[in-house]
Amino acid sequence: QVQLVESGGGLVQPGGSLRLSCAASGFTFIFYVMSWYRQAPGKERERVAFISSTGGITNYTDSVKGRFTISRDNAKNTVYLQMNSLKPEDTAVYYCNARRANIYDYWGQGTQVTVSP
Repeated sequence: QVQLVESGGGLVQPGGSLRLSCAASGFTFIFYVMSWYRQAPGKERERVAFISSTGGITNYTDSVKGRFTISRDNAKNTVYLQMNSLKPEDTAVYYCNARRANIYDYWGQGTQVTVSP
């Protein structure tokens, strides 16, 4: 069955870094656009970044540009989110998403990222 398993979340101080990973299985990874979303308490889920199926196109929400980098390894069926210069406002549950042709839409269970002194 389809699985997206996130890892790498945790507690980090402001200015620190974390690298999230999302391991995919159960579908043809290379056909899918991969995204990272996040949801903070009391806020709507927002897309943080996405990467095209081949990795040639990436896009970021303004608040993370220059700090976060999304990448993928199609040989390992894994997408990453490198997060640098973390701020308290980056605190949220981060979700991995796989989407194809607006028909197939899969989500991971989420991983908590907390940025606090």
